[in-house]
Amino acid sequence: MPSIGYGSNKKTRHLTPSGHKAFLVHNTRDVDLLLMHNKTFAAEIGHAVSSRKRIEIIAKAKDLGVKVTNPKARVTTEA
Repeated sequence: MPSIGYGSNKKTRHLTPSGHKAFLVHNTRDVDLLLMHNKTFAAEIGHAVSSRKRIEIIAKAKDLGVKVTNPKARVTTEA
């Protein structure tokens, strides 16, 4: 008989600390999918996306009101 183990609560499973579920995004069209679900899902930019595309994705997400979990990754700004 299997034991319960160290599983997390079903209501909070797969949630980030902000309360959103992560949705992997590779281009700006993927951000459009989150328009109706911006309270449930948050965009997470894939690791192989270039910095130019990352800037476009972040701008599009800001316009649509979608949260991005890793907005500062691989985006350099002049200080």
